[in-house]
Amino acid sequence: MQQNLLDFDLAGLTAWFAEQGEKPFRAKQVFRWVHKAGEPDFEAMSDLALSLRSKLQERATVVAPTVMREELSSDGTRKWLLDVGTGNAVETVFIPETERGTLCVSTQAGCALDCAFCSTGKQGFNRNLSVAEIIGQLWWANREVGKNADGNWPITNVVMMGMGEPLLNFDNTVTALRMMLDDHGYGLSRRRVTVSTSGIVPAMDRLRDECPVALAVSLHAPTDALRDQLVPINQKYPLRELMAACQRYLDKAPRDFVTFEYIMLDGVNDTAKHARELIALTRDVPCKFNLIPFNPFPQAPYKRSPAEAVRRFAEMLIEADIVTTTRKVRGDDIAAACGQLAGQVQDKTKRTGQRIVEFQR
Repeated sequence: MQQNLLDFDLAGLTAWFAEQGEKPFRAKQVFRWVHKAGEPDFEAMSDLALSLRSKLQERATVVAPTVMREELSSDGTRKWLLDVGTGNAVETVFIPETERGTLCVSTQAGCALDCAFCSTGKQGFNRNLSVAEIIGQLWWANREVGKNADGNWPITNVVMMGMGEPLLNFDNTVTALRMMLDDHGYGLSRRRVTVSTSGIVPAMDRLRDECPVALAVSLHAPTDALRDQLVPINQKYPLRELMAACQRYLDKAPRDFVTFEYIMLDGVNDTAKHARELIALTRDVPCKFNLIPFNPFPQAPYKRSPAEAVRRFAEMLIEADIVTTTRKVRGDDIAAACGQLAGQVQDKTKRTGQRIVEFQR
């Protein structure tokens, strides 16, 4: 069986090359060809010996998830539906902007956390993605969007904000992160790679120690009573523990900050009282807030907060000296906006017992 080289970071690839009787510098050459150049064809790797190219043709491959469908938004956002086998599909979204290009990457097929406002939870949890399936999204997207006039890939930022909870697929996620940061790979700054978590406290501590990239926390409520409803994992890791974990995360990088993501739900978490509670909750954590307009999906139990309510909420946070932005809705016409990454799927939770993603054409 051929080995998919997308499953290896540089250390792993070097070890595999040693097993094949090859020197470490050969692994570095191939790693650069695969990730920096985006080249899957060993025959095209011109600085490799012909004998090594032949060996790689026999023993290895470079295979990313295959694209089942692509959709293009009126605002330029692109969404790819990727086949990851056994009836599962995940989504990757590219958001082009004037100064940067951001890729939103999935780490699981489905999600087990069942946040009340997120359509991805509708399909339930199927499995963790492999390293090749995670990094393969970046590898594929780079090749698909092509290099810019300067000869560089236009994807400058990666956010682990797609389908799934990244920290519940910790090892594979961290291996993929290391590949993104590696100068022989994608060479991204750690401040341009963001892991978004619903608050898996022990894994936040591990991430701080092993690969401290930018951290975003899906907060969405200022009290345990409300967050228990919106983000059920809060029942295991309540706000007091979560805030302490955020403070610990910044110990190694005191100039950094945590981004708190806060989805705005009409009449649920968007009042002046909620804003005051948030200010008190996060007082000791260097942070900024990203207010996210709710993106409705079929049978959604919530409505989007009116623009005026969002504006007043943001003003209260800003007056408390908290940097606050309101996320611009991108790609909602192709269900690529925040919280919509299940696509239009039939309910796959245990309530229905269905097992494969069914995209309604």
